[in-house]
Amino acid sequence: MVEALLLIGLVVAVFVGFNIGGSSTGVSFGPAVGSNILSKTGAAALMSVFALAGGWTVGREVIETMGGEIVPSTAFTLPASVGVLFFVGLALLISNTFGVPASTSMTAVGAIAGLGAATGTLNTDVMLRIVGWWLVSPVVAFWICAMVGRYLYPYLDAAFAIDRSAGAVVEFDGVRPRIAPAASGREVVGTAAVLAIACYMAFSAGASNAANAVAPLVGNGSLTASQGVLLAGGAIAVGAFTIARRTLDTVGNDLTDLPLLAALIVEVVSASLITFLSAIGIPASLAVSATMSIVGLGWGRATRTTTIGDAVGGAVGGALGGEEPRDEPQRPEVSVNALAADRPDPDDGVPRMGEERGDDLLAEDLFDPGTTGRVVSFWIFTPTISFVSSYALFAFVPL
Repeated sequence: MVEALLLIGLVVAVFVGFNIGGSSTGVSFGPAVGSNILSKTGAAALMSVFALAGGWTVGREVIETMGGEIVPSTAFTLPASVGVLFFVGLALLISNTFGVPASTSMTAVGAIAGLGAATGTLNTDVMLRIVGWWLVSPVVAFWICAMVGRYLYPYLDAAFAIDRSAGAVVEFDGVRPRIAPAASGREVVGTAAVLAIACYMAFSAGASNAANAVAPLVGNGSLTASQGVLLAGGAIAVGAFTIARRTLDTVGNDLTDLPLLAALIVEVVSASLITFLSAIGIPASLAVSATMSIVGLGWGRATRTTTIGDAVGGAVGGALGGEEPRDEPQRPEVSVNALAADRPDPDDGVPRMGEERGDDLLAEDLFDPGTTGRVVSFWIFTPTISFVSSYALFAFVPL
């Protein structure tokens, strides 16, 4: 009976890791594949290596938190571990059915918290610390990218635009790679930057998500931490080489309207934030941080249509009342569609704050409020369902 339960637990853990590999590969390498810098097979190989590296190093802190700090490791009996992993897999299935990326970390924590609440073993201090970071980290991601979008993005876009020539950047002389003669220096540097940041994203995804697949089994002693990381890394690799091909298509195509520089800024900010949280043992969602980074970057870009002085002047004038309306804008036309604005000509210079027109910043639809609302709703819905279902199971079924 014990061997059968352990086998079921391992199968469910592999299923969770498999889905993580499928979704995280698209998030990490979508821009590189979509811009033809890297093949899908190359993306899968790099994802496998760097996700395993992230799980093996920083990810151990998250495994320790989820495997023995939210609830004591003694609460992870083998049936309980299988139950927790089942709810994580169920949440992934529901989110994939509706086409919405779920936060695996938040769902896994919800299932573990349900176990702790039902058995009276929940460490509320640790749980409050995790939830506090869940609330703070998206705000931090938003404001970092908002400041970059408002004050730095146009200058970065003019100075460091990453353009691609028709040919390949790297050619092979037999088995030895060399830079193609037609490739410019900026193109080589840009390509290297895209690949480096994509690998960094994969490292961050492995650090944060390896625990989601194996923490309960490590917590009950069925696996050591090293065995758990290897199992999760292998499952992520299988997902990267199989179902990730579809997500790479989706993310790569979806990002064709998003400037590559903007995608790289979003990746650096969100990956750095998740790596930091993983290092301090906080399981957090890369997808949530990346989404808030996109919104913040677009919001900051769009607010360049007005200066802070104009905005404050408009607010003060409205408060005092009785003043004649002025021609200059009193509040910014805010839209994350601003990320699709045409790149400024470096010879013309970047328009100063308040000189850009609102219609210059609304080139394409990159942000659908309805879709985003649905995604955010599922980020709240899936951990809640995971918690409630887990609590009901462990409260009423003697596991």
